[in-house]
Amino acid sequence: MCYAKNMPDDGNYLQQKTAIFRFYGDLNKLLVPNRRGRESMLDFKGRQTVKHLIESLGVPHTEVGLILVDGQAVDFSLIPSQDERVAIFPHFERLTLSQLHQLRPSLDGQPRFALDGHLGRLAAFLRMLGFDALYFNHIDDSTLASLAIRDGRVLLTRDRGLLKRGTVVYGCCLLTLEPRLQLLQVVRRYHLTHYLKPFTRCMVCNGQLHEVRKADVLTQLEPKTRRYFDEFERCADCDKVYWAGSHHTRMLAVIEWLLQQVPPQAEMCTYARGNL
Repeated sequence: MCYAKNMPDDGNYLQQKTAIFRFYGDLNKLLVPNRRGRESMLDFKGRQTVKHLIESLGVPHTEVGLILVDGQAVDFSLIPSQDERVAIFPHFERLTLSQLHQLRPSLDGQPRFALDGHLGRLAAFLRMLGFDALYFNHIDDSTLASLAIRDGRVLLTRDRGLLKRGTVVYGCCLLTLEPRLQLLQVVRRYHLTHYLKPFTRCMVCNGQLHEVRKADVLTQLEPKTRRYFDEFERCADCDKVYWAGSHHTRMLAVIEWLLQQVPPQAEMCTYARGNL
């Protein structure tokens, strides 16, 4: 069960306090070097929530999967007391924590995504796998956040400030510039192998693909494509035509690589309270 303390111990809202923070897993990559992989002291004043303190250290709230304060699961609204130990964990790949806490509402069903303007290749990869991935070349942060919130989409970005917006519920801070590794991070985080439907969505506009007769797309085909291919799909939104050419073989290789990286079955989490 989660709990939250809403009042300082002595009622003095402006007193200076010290709490002991430790971050686990990939959250350490978001910290300054001297706070990584170790307990560190954080001095603060007033009624500051654990959410605010976590983000003040550089970690967006969207990246946090579990918070323990002195061994007890808490929510973002907790106000730490003097000398309390705060352990912050990332989202677990192999363990469901719904019985311990709920920092945010659960995502229902297959996740949908909204990506910032620097993630065009990742958007194409997600669409290749069959996921609804909203992407625009040029879009301001406010509009992007609003679209994600309105549609219940997961916001994908490398911009920590964007993920720290209080209205953003679901988000993922990408830790690398390499699109294939970004894809792997997202697939692991949201258990996407359960939902894979490759080659069912347009990689250009995100529309749904439908089988189409060759005769209906002949005018859109190059001579060699007309000669060697007979099965085609067309996007219902932008009319782009797809077939299993050499690009299809390269994409199959990406999917095979991805499935080799993702653990095939769930395992219990290795973090133990005695190690906090």
